[in-house]
Amino acid sequence: MLQESLDLRAEADELHAFLATLTEDDWSRVTPFLGWTVWDVVAHLHFFDRVSMLSLTDPEGFAEARTQLIQAITAGVSGAEHTRNQLGDLAPAQLLAQWRETCHTMAEQLGASDPKRRLPWFGPDMGVRMFTTARFMETWAHGQDVYDLLQVKREYTDRIKNVAVLGVKTFGWTFINRKLEIPGHPPYVRLVAPSGEIWEWNDPADENQVIGTAIDFCHVVTQGRNVADTKLEVSGDVAKRWMSIAQCFAGGAADPPKPGERAWS
Repeated sequence: MLQESLDLRAEADELHAFLATLTEDDWSRVTPFLGWTVWDVVAHLHFFDRVSMLSLTDPEGFAEARTQLIQAITAGVSGAEHTRNQLGDLAPAQLLAQWRETCHTMAEQLGASDPKRRLPWFGPDMGVRMFTTARFMETWAHGQDVYDLLQVKREYTDRIKNVAVLGVKTFGWTFINRKLEIPGHPPYVRLVAPSGEIWEWNDPADENQVIGTAIDFCHVVTQGRNVADTKLEVSGDVAKRWMSIAQCFAGGAADPPKPGERAWS
């Protein structure tokens, strides 16, 4: 069983326990993410977990779902609107239960898959391990949207290494996705995990590095925080350019929140 799949299930369970404490009114409140409500956030996770299951078990069904979404977006329908059209009849309690069940099934099937298997997605095909890591990142990042809305303190765990790994791996993608040249070598990244463990990537370079907590780094690469609202130490032009626009998720180029927009303590 892939460790990433165990992490994904644990993260989903933790988020489910938090969401279960929300009131009915909370589900219609607007989060700091693109004007989405809490319902929209969970529906987004559920929709793409269902699409992920198609990628795992029904390639033709996945291709159809992908085409439908692309056609909708091309016609001017936002991803959130498309999701509401698909799942809008679900009450919060139903949505929450169905999302958890689907996420569990997805995590188990990903964990039991051959790590070398390639799965179709909206961009290039992905290996099972990276596919699982991406689903973890989405679950963690969108969960933060709800924690931020309610300003509830989150207990971070070393499972966020999945997000940090994806953040480091998407250094080049951040620029390519904006049709920019990659400005140089990937920076040295040294992060302190929630447990106190040290995580490092790339060769040490005083003139090109990102140093700080894994929590801050993960918030920046998922665009939950502006780097200015963290304590990350960013040195060198390449590292500074990266951290100003870092994006570890698929889709069109997106901008981070402005300084102070999602900062609270």
